Amino acid sequence: MAAYRVLKTDGNAKRGELSTVHGVIQTPVFMNVATVAAIKGAVSTEDLEALDTQVVLSNTYHLHLRPGDDVVYRMGGLHHFMDCRVPILTDSGGFQVFSLAEKRRITEAGVTFSSHIDGRKIFMGPEESMRIQSHLASTIAMAFDECPSSRADREYVEKSVARTTRWLVRCKRELQRLNQIPETINKEQLLFGINQGAVYDDIRIRQAQEIASMELDGYALGGLAVGETHEEMYHVLDVTVPHLPKDKPTYLMGVGTPENILEAVARGVDFFDCVYPSRNGRHGHVYTADGHLNLLNARFELDGRPIEEGCGCPACRRYSRSYIRHLLKAGEMLGLRLCVLHNLWFYNHLMSDIRSSIERGDYAHWHRELAERMRRGSDT
Repeated sequence: MAAYRVLKTDGNAKRGELSTVHGVIQTPVFMNVATVAAIKGAVSTEDLEALDTQVVLSNTYHLHLRPGDDVVYRMGGLHHFMDCRVPILTDSGGFQVFSLAEKRRITEAGVTFSSHIDGRKIFMGPEESMRIQSHLASTIAMAFDECPSSRADREYVEKSVARTTRWLVRCKRELQRLNQIPETINKEQLLFGINQGAVYDDIRIRQAQEIASMELDGYALGGLAVGETHEEMYHVLDVTVPHLPKDKPTYLMGVGTPENILEAVARGVDFFDCVYPSRNGRHGHVYTADGHLNLLNARFELDGRPIEEGCGCPACRRYSRSYIRHLLKAGEMLGLRLCVLHNLWFYNHLMSDIRSSIERGDYAHWHRELAERMRRGSDT
């Protein structure tokens, strides 16, 4: 079983660590998103190690389709398959219930999808999701859920959340069974449950209280950053996080910008993931403590400085803004790779700075100053 310890608190911000079979995770932490067991942008496992990556996140749905979880299982699980030496979290496939809305059919048993690759029918329910994730042998498995739109009507959200809670019971039962099977690769796979409820306070709170009693290894907040405003998201965190166990890690799924992370840490969240660092990097958008920059802008044509002064990433140690801009304009893959590497470094070391600030006890002041500094310097 996992051992999560809160080492220090500063207001609602938590500095902790989660001990797992694949290593200790220092929190708050950002999980680098390797959807198909690779981060887009030609980022290798060696790169991730050099960037001080603590956790990698991979996608159950996509790996089930290609190469197939049976292939990953026969190759010894994700850690062996991609030669990864840090913990891996696999999402459950539940978000595809939301994102593939036109290709799905939801019943109590589970969800029938049409593959986005070849159109073939795929069924996934709580038990199937757990079996796939057990095959993948990730460190942390996410419970199978439905992610209703933040703008869905109350009646639909009520029914959806009740079903997600019933699915969670089935996920826990199935993962406990799988962890006892001799041929299971990772018999210490952890399970995080997911809180849903769109932007309805009472539904969020009620379901948080229900799942908090289930003695899970961690608790996530899903269904955010899918259409609501930042203020609405922060409000959901304000009213919901206090009802989740303080002695277990709290994970805000799919979020987000550096400012989102800073605000969520202040509300007690300690796990994050988002595709922004790699996606934006592939388009020449990079993050710095002085705001995000669009390296395609003409003002960087003769700029001999690194992306960020003092940054230790592979891009900033050797290359100028001018050169990276040239690579991007020329369509050279090296340009986007360098931007992705920088952004991942920035996010991973932002989390290290957050942890240090909580340890010092000055998080509230430090995070407000950094957020304002980033807002002032960002390209529009």
